[in-house]
Amino acid sequence: MTENDDRLIEQFFKEASAQQIADDGFTERVMSSLPDARPSKTRQLSRLWTWFCIFVGGLMFFLLNGWESLKASVLAILNTMFTSLSVMVTTAPTTDLRLDPVLLLLLLAFVLIVLPYQTARRLSTTL
Repeated sequence: MTENDDRLIEQFFKEASAQQIADDGFTERVMSSLPDARPSKTRQLSRLWTWFCIFVGGLMFFLLNGWESLKASVLAILNTMFTSLSVMVTTAPTTDLRLDPVLLLLLLAFVLIVLPYQTARRLSTTL
């Protein structure tokens, strides 16, 4: 069945490609009015400025001990997160709420890992 479908699709496109549509030179006029494909001077300067800023930012990160600040921030975030989770896990059985700690951890992992990944993937496909 797929071979028949492939043959029909191929025949359809073969007939469509043989068809000529008169446009009175419209296509040529449009193609000639399109901007040049070479990058402009402004675009080249913009790229140079971007690379310069990245270089200076990276240099400042290393010179101002950015790794220590980044490490301290990540450790503080993880410490707060694990402390909150431990308090929640220890107090959840004493409340009337029926909370499963494993389900809460899975939900937290979904919110912190899966959702940002999917959002970044969708943004990268649209850009």
